[in-house]
Amino acid sequence: MKIKTILTAIAAAAAVTVSAAGVHALSRSGSRGEEVTKIQSRLRDWGYYNGSVDGYYGSGTVSAVKQFQRDNGLTADGVAGPATLEAIGLPSGTSARSSDRELIAKVISGEARGESYTGKVAVGAVILNRVKHSSFPNTVAGVVYQDLAFTCVADGQINVAPNDDCSRAAQDALNGWDPTGGAIYYYNPDTATSKWIWSRPVILRIGNHVFCK
Repeated sequence: MKIKTILTAIAAAAAVTVSAAGVHALSRSGSRGEEVTKIQSRLRDWGYYNGSVDGYYGSGTVSAVKQFQRDNGLTADGVAGPATLEAIGLPSGTSARSSDRELIAKVISGEARGESYTGKVAVGAVILNRVKHSSFPNTVAGVVYQDLAFTCVADGQINVAPNDDCSRAAQDALNGWDPTGGAIYYYNPDTATSKWIWSRPVILRIGNHVFCK
């Protein structure tokens, strides 16, 4: 067997092995498995990946991960480390609920950090209402990173660390507080330009945001 082939095999095995100490093995070029399948599936749904969802971390998957990382302020190394997996919605080393709380808090910070506490919780509630709704992705990360869903993703504000109020508001939303009464959309009437959003049935207004169905 050629030396290059041996080294490739060793690298692939290392990429998919989890040590007895519980350290997460990063998904990277050469990896195979269920996590890779999930990465491919989500990146395909979001338009980053157009290859086969086959569970093999090949060059197409590497390219898709790099582009996703660039778009989300992450180191574009093509390796699905903990931060990248969290952004994709596949947390490692922490519970899914903890990862969801952190991502919701970032959206609240980017979209509503100047709003009242109730207004912050309301934005978090909209995210969770979308997760439950058949018209949207069924994960928090899927909802947040859906194309054109949130301004803070487009302008990079999602990468600003949330303050304690935003984190607490995210937890309150996860705990079931929904000040909006089931809203799946919101907008600022002073800045919204979409005629479509103005057509949605209004539930209520909290601060600068109108919440609607």
